[in-house]
Amino acid sequence: MEIATVRRTLNHTLTELKRAIDRYAVAVAADLYALAWQQAAGAPPSETREQRAQLQGFKEILGSRRWQEEERSQAVAAPSKAVPPQPKQAVAVPRVRPDVAGAGNSSAVRPPRRKITPSAAPRRSSVPPQAPAPALAPVKPRPSRRNEPALLETGQLWEIATTLRPLLEQTARAGSTTTWPQIYKRLPGLPRLHAEDQCVLMWLVDEDGRKEEPLLSALVTVGDRQMHPRFPAVAEQLGWRCPADTRRHTAWSYEVLKVHQHWRHRR
Repeated sequence: MEIATVRRTLNHTLTELKRAIDRYAVAVAADLYALAWQQAAGAPPSETREQRAQLQGFKEILGSRRWQEEERSQAVAAPSKAVPPQPKQAVAVPRVRPDVAGAGNSSAVRPPRRKITPSAAPRRSSVPPQAPAPALAPVKPRPSRRNEPALLETGQLWEIATTLRPLLEQTARAGSTTTWPQIYKRLPGLPRLHAEDQCVLMWLVDEDGRKEEPLLSALVTVGDRQMHPRFPAVAEQLGWRCPADTRRHTAWSYEVLKVHQHWRHRR
């Protein structure tokens, strides 16, 4: 879709969202708000700054106490659907639906584990018995990938990036750096992010910047102010190149210095 079409469609959605907010149409406003972010994701962030700024203003309204009270009152006033009574069974035997089996459903019944029996005794031999092997230290299991959060939709990433950029600008003005755990503390409503989504957000933050601006994503570090391992890959996607005769860590340190100098006197 062309950028002009994206912006035109997005402007129409913002107009409808404003009308829904004015008449306190809670459900309609929530749907239009999510739709607007999905549409904004159809163009580079630098092309939708004005529209995303409007969405940030609408976000404050939708998160206000007055709006939440209206949302609760409308939910109470909405007619509740009658739930037909469930027939009683003599013995409650939970069953596993084929479409949810193995999907992490807590109600799924897993088959009992097979009992591990010791192997059969070896045949007798004329070879003298050997000393038993020394006991090995227990091997720690690798962390399961099932604990990783799910990938977010593109519209949600655009929304988070729009909130994250001002925080990194503030970090730059303070002449400091930050880490993802610190970002979570400063943005309490931020959901737990997949590592790939973190990289996308770092890219979106700088994609939203002006041309020739130093990269704010360089301020996202690990450990004790160490370069984020994904920064070189993210930066290269934005046109950043490390000089051939310079170490990546040295080039990154220089980029952090440029970010601090660029934002020191900007508001």
